[in-house]
Amino acid sequence: MRHYRKRPIDVHGKAASSTDPATWCSYAAAKRATVGHGLGFVLGDGIACLDLDHCLVDGQPDDRARDVLARVPGAYVEVSPSGDGLHVWGLAPEQPGRRRAGIESYSVGRYITVTGEVFQAGRLVDLSDFF
Repeated sequence: MRHYRKRPIDVHGKAASSTDPATWCSYAAAKRATVGHGLGFVLGDGIACLDLDHCLVDGQPDDRARDVLARVPGAYVEVSPSGDGLHVWGLAPEQPGRRRAGIESYSVGRYITVTGEVFQAGRLVDLSDFF
């Protein structure tokens, strides 16, 4: 299990905010940065993410994760920074985040880490049913 702090920081190592665009930067600037442990993305403008914590057992999805993945065939899915969770990336209107049945759904004002560790190659699919 990896143990990274998930708080957003800017390219200079100072605290950033998921709700203050003045603390954000471009992908190119973030990629060049030498601080922190990887990249993150601030959700909004139709981009959403489902966060499934502790759903991988020996690298395989548990029943809850299998159910979610079956509901979003073809979705792009990454392993989360912990190594035992999944981030399902997709599209949904901006609305408050929610937690229901072990599924966290976010579409605005939330910073989500991007690991690049692909669990399932795919595309951004409609996640509206999870809100």
